[in-house]
Amino acid sequence: MEFQEVMEGFGKAVDAAGVVAIVIGAAVATLLAAMALLRRGAGNDVYEQYRRRLGRSILLGLELLVAADIIRTVAVTPTFESVGVLALIVLIRTFLSFSLELEITGRWPWQKQPTTPPALNTP
Repeated sequence: MEFQEVMEGFGKAVDAAGVVAIVIGAAVATLLAAMALLRRGAGNDVYEQYRRRLGRSILLGLELLVAADIIRTVAVTPTFESVGVLALIVLIRTFLSFSLELEITGRWPWQKQPTTPPALNTP
């Protein structure tokens, strides 16, 4: 078996893992939201948790799909045209990832987690 065939197989496997991550993540998020709604009724908290879980699964899937594109482009068909197409795909998926991260956490990926001031130790 040739190197390019092996890398193509790895690329397809990582592609499949990305799709599986999105599908399973969406199914789990939906199931957990439905169970929460049945337990305590409709609420804004259930909606926020659902969006957060769904967004995380989409982010994970996008990262795996980008990795698969990189594997196939660099290892299998390293032409200027394929690298250009890869750059465009990565740019679009990166924009989507940043947008989802902003929706999920309320801040950009490069912003630090807000810290709470330490509690005062008063006797």
